[in-house]
Amino acid sequence: MGRKKKSRVPSDDGEEEEGLQNENHGKLSEEKSLYELLGVEKTATQQEIKKAYHKLALQLHPDKNPDDEEAKEKFQQLQKVISILGDEEKRALYDQTGCVDDADLAGEVVQNLHEYFRAVYKKVTEADIEEFAANYRGSDSEKNDLFDLYKKCKGNMHRLFCSMICSDPKLDSHRFRDMIDEEIAAGKLKETKAYKKWSKQIAEIKPPTDPLRNRGKPKKQQSEDLHAIISQRRSERKDKFESMFSSLVNKYGGGEENSSEMTEEEFEAARKRLESRKSSKKSRKN
Repeated sequence: MGRKKKSRVPSDDGEEEEGLQNENHGKLSEEKSLYELLGVEKTATQQEIKKAYHKLALQLHPDKNPDDEEAKEKFQQLQKVISILGDEEKRALYDQTGCVDDADLAGEVVQNLHEYFRAVYKKVTEADIEEFAANYRGSDSEKNDLFDLYKKCKGNMHRLFCSMICSDPKLDSHRFRDMIDEEIAAGKLKETKAYKKWSKQIAEIKPPTDPLRNRGKPKKQQSEDLHAIISQRRSERKDKFESMFSSLVNKYGGGEENSSEMTEEEFEAARKRLESRKSSKKSRKN
């Protein structure tokens, strides 16, 4: 192996910490890589990495597995994976060295995680993600996760968003800031330099009108709601049609012919006949 030297990379609170960098940018070992754990290529974009992480995280989340200690442990290990691949500097260092300075992500542990994650990943569908997000966003569970990650990331919100499931910086920054500020004011969280700097930047950006509505109901529910609206409008249209026709029958006569079953074409023909009668009356008067 090539000789290793120490390098310094920024820590979560903005200070520098020591890391290891291989002089010859050594190759990754034959063990499963963190990319393989998430089921993505080494060239994956940050968006692809985060999507793969979310797909696993929601299935392993403690809310879905309240009595499963193994799922809880795997969820914590998964968060450590995204804390590396979701951070550009840590990801670059990992790509160069293939080293992970964490006993929970080393050797045989990673091999076992790979098999476990593959089995979980196959069970998750897009509908599952949307349904979970609809129930999770704005919940107490989301709030608790937010505060836990704030502590772990030491107020670095860019890294927090990497690990916070079902989150979007464009939609949630102002909402998260309000919740965190409330906890800081209550003395339950400590305001860090990294958070203070981020909060100041967010204050200068216009907040979204309704962030929770944008990530509201899953597509299935939206489809059902749309169908209900269409059905309601059809029913209202039919009632209005029958009411108008009944009025015409009562006013101008029309016999006992199944008026309630008249089609729109028949109704239109009757309307034209009525208009013709009115025109004839006007002509005679003139």
